[in-house]
Amino acid sequence: MNKWFFFNIALLALGTWNVINKAGEGIPTHIFFGFMGLIFILFNWTRHAVFSTIRDSSDRAKKIKYANLSKRILPFHRWIGTTALILILTHATLVIDLFGFQWQNPKIVSGLLTATVLTAVVTTGWMRRYRPSIKKRMTHLWLGISMFFLLLLHLLF
Repeated sequence: MNKWFFFNIALLALGTWNVINKAGEGIPTHIFFGFMGLIFILFNWTRHAVFSTIRDSSDRAKKIKYANLSKRILPFHRWIGTTALILILTHATLVIDLFGFQWQNPKIVSGLLTATVLTAVVTTGWMRRYRPSIKKRMTHLWLGISMFFLLLLHLLF
């Protein structure tokens, strides 16, 4: 397994831990939408781990197995990302409605940065469908990596 699988599992565990700590008698709506957005983001980001495993593996059978798995998910990749964006924007709207917009709060600032980068990731993902290029692919990838670490920051605050 690639290191990104472990990073994704660690981020999912941190997100789950945050939800469990915030859920007293039930999961608040804004946290539910944020957690569901995280699940969709990590599901899509796991494709990066699969591709990294394909590149790093010397076992041909493993490469073929992971490539076929990734090929089955490919038609849904953009829609999963778009759904994640909708869930995260709903989460952000609910949080700002509940707590107000506070520039001093690092959780809100990191969340808005993450949502901005997620918007760029989804946009570049859809742009790649109509005119694919290496520059768009690399932009999409680096935005995804940036979003991963911004998500980590958001969950840590």
